[in-house]
Amino acid sequence: MTKQQLFDDIEADEDWLTGLSTDIWENPEVALQEHDAAEALGDALREEGFSVEFGVAGIDTAFVARYGDEGPVVGTMGEFDALPGMSQAATAEPEPIEEGGPGHGCGHNLFGVGSLAGAIAVKRAIERGDVEGSVVYLGTPAEEVGAGKVYMIQDGAFDGLDAVVSWHPGWTNAPNKGSCLAVDTFSVRFEGESAHAAAAPEAGRSALDGVQLLGNGIEFMREHVADPVRIHYVVTDGGQAANVVPAEASMEVMVRAPDRAAVEAVSDRVRDAAEGAALMSGTEVDVTKTSGMYGVLPNHTLGDTILANMEAADFPLSEEQEAFAADLKETLGSPSYADVPADRRDEAAEAAMFTEPLDAPDEGTTGSYSTDSGDVSWTVPLGRFRAATWPAGTPAHSWQAVAAGKDLGTAGMLFAGKVVAGSLYDLLTENELLEEATAEFEERKGDREYESPLPADADPYELTDR
Repeated sequence: MTKQQLFDDIEADEDWLTGLSTDIWENPEVALQEHDAAEALGDALREEGFSVEFGVAGIDTAFVARYGDEGPVVGTMGEFDALPGMSQAATAEPEPIEEGGPGHGCGHNLFGVGSLAGAIAVKRAIERGDVEGSVVYLGTPAEEVGAGKVYMIQDGAFDGLDAVVSWHPGWTNAPNKGSCLAVDTFSVRFEGESAHAAAAPEAGRSALDGVQLLGNGIEFMREHVADPVRIHYVVTDGGQAANVVPAEASMEVMVRAPDRAAVEAVSDRVRDAAEGAALMSGTEVDVTKTSGMYGVLPNHTLGDTILANMEAADFPLSEEQEAFAADLKETLGSPSYADVPADRRDEAAEAAMFTEPLDAPDEGTTGSYSTDSGDVSWTVPLGRFRAATWPAGTPAHSWQAVAAGKDLGTAGMLFAGKVVAGSLYDLLTENELLEEATAEFEERKGDREYESPLPADADPYELTDR
């Protein structure tokens, strides 16, 4: 068998794959509520002969699908949660389908189906006897609120995997060889005593004072943390009426840094500041960690394999899709093209879709984002890449990204499926490649063993309270 057979299988399935992606796009479900999307993906895998286990890590929409019972064991991941408030029609102008409703502003409808296409193509190769091994598809919910994969790792879902290849929608075709920021997220709740703010202020203890004091403490803390550290916060409950001393108030705090140890050190200081704010305001405070993630451990061996498969696979962009991409791009204003090398930025600026593969523009950098794929990368060798599903320069979490996700993005989704399939096939057929990827993983990890950033008894559904 040639690798082209994998690509041909995906092209032959274009109609039902794009139909599945469209169904998920038209029925966007936010984190931990992705019941229809998860069921649709799981059903498609069952029909292909995968064994599918739902309810992984106590999350209704987390699942693992397996085909094969021998090694090597390779895998891919699919996300499928939408973003709140991102509803948008597939038009080149802002046009919510449902005011305030959710939408796929990060392209996870494409992500979930593209990875599924790759897993099924490899499964068919195993079934035909063209290759030996096993393939696993991990349905990973709740990426947008962080840590869905962390819970799955805790539950052993990634145990026994030799390597994983995954992707994410974007506007370039390139393997990822960089890292990103580790993060901790906290829900901080103060409890005090309510009172009439004018008639009996002395009887009250303002929970909002606690929130404000913690915010001030974080502002003073910024001067005394390393430059890469980022601390964000927002007040999520500040009371209901100005003339009532708030008995309850809360905030969300995020701590980010390139190194997991630095995140934990600053997180400890935030907890101390919360205790101090409670002491000063005469209130009680509860600090609950709702999310925690590692930065990505890159794997250049897998990145090189991904690039080779990008160069071998066709990108099936139609004239109609390219025309819509051009219309969407006109709405972007002054987009940034910093994601491509400086000598390619003029080319990106002129293109509606920038589809030519690039060799990891992020190599040696630390991106200013966080993902629970970072935790996977510390558990098993992980290859990651971006595929062009949006017009050149389109930012994630934008209405343009939602609009592109229904039809335009399916070209990049099918391309991504081919790259996943080809890369997994290489891992199953080239023993040296898997050995090199594993050796690089062990070398980069060194003596730093992965420890879950979340408590063992953490409840995944606390994420929805954020």
